[in-house]
Amino acid sequence: MFVRLLAAAVVTAGSLARPALADVTLLNVSYDVMRDFYKDYNPAFQKAWKAQGGETVVIQQSHGGSSKQAMSVAGGLQADVITMNQATDIDLVASRGLISANWSSRLPDQSVPFTSTTVFLVRKGNPKHIRDWNDLARQGVQVVVPNPKTSGNGRYTYLAAWGYALKSPGGSEARARDLVTRLFRNVPVLDTGGRAATTTFMQRQIGDVLVTFENEAEMISREFGRGQFELVYPSVSILAENPVAVVDRVVDKKGTRKTAEAYLKWLWSPEGQTIAAQNFLRPRDKGVLQKYAAQFPYVKTFTVAGVFGSWQAAARTHFADGGVFDQIYAR
Repeated sequence: MFVRLLAAAVVTAGSLARPALADVTLLNVSYDVMRDFYKDYNPAFQKAWKAQGGETVVIQQSHGGSSKQAMSVAGGLQADVITMNQATDIDLVASRGLISANWSSRLPDQSVPFTSTTVFLVRKGNPKHIRDWNDLARQGVQVVVPNPKTSGNGRYTYLAAWGYALKSPGGSEARARDLVTRLFRNVPVLDTGGRAATTTFMQRQIGDVLVTFENEAEMISREFGRGQFELVYPSVSILAENPVAVVDRVVDKKGTRKTAEAYLKWLWSPEGQTIAAQNFLRPRDKGVLQKYAAQFPYVKTFTVAGVFGSWQAAARTHFADGGVFDQIYAR
């Protein structure tokens, strides 16, 4: 009963305006910093799909911390599609039999239509002189980052700092653990998702630095203006991959598979890739990326798989109950 009530509340809160008549309704369950992208993408897809002879589509949105969102879908939230920022969240839903185990091979680029990376937002003038990951672990620096247990944004931050320490001269697992331990000692509050962390930093004025996705940094500048903060790119960061999948059991029950699949495939269209670039998501389409190259500085990045073996391995070691993060934070 609780899951059904929660689902109803989330759908109502995240719904777009409903037209008088609709042939099909889709629910997209996504992570919280993608609100702005889908506000632009959904009406563009609706128009294009209708022009191609498709149905009139209502698209409802649900946003929150990525892992919490995945748990909601696994627990009964009737999502037609799930659009996350880490593969483990979709794997969780797949493990419940709701999504085919081969989901990542059903769309191009392992079902990742665009990418981002992790950056720092600091107060105007950068009074704490924050330039790289080791600066986040200095005494007297307050770092705002969401909870890695509930947020993909938080997990990327944790893994980016760990990977930075491993790749630094003399890097080792012990040094990585020490850096991440000291970094999280500097976190005054663990919000459940990236947008909540933004609110903490920008509106509550807590912290010296907000660690977030590159595209979220741009959304912050649009909402709050560029005069309150500066954007810092660390010397090396992590490649944030944003996978998507159809929730097979739901679309087959509702009869929405054709439209749901088209909705995700259109993410790779020139129009979809352009909307991604306009929202500071790094597109896969090389032509679109080249057109918007000026807004995407070169960043030396590593992948989760390249440093940790796989998302599954990283999750087991670092984020499972009793894992390294729990050990660090308990201290």
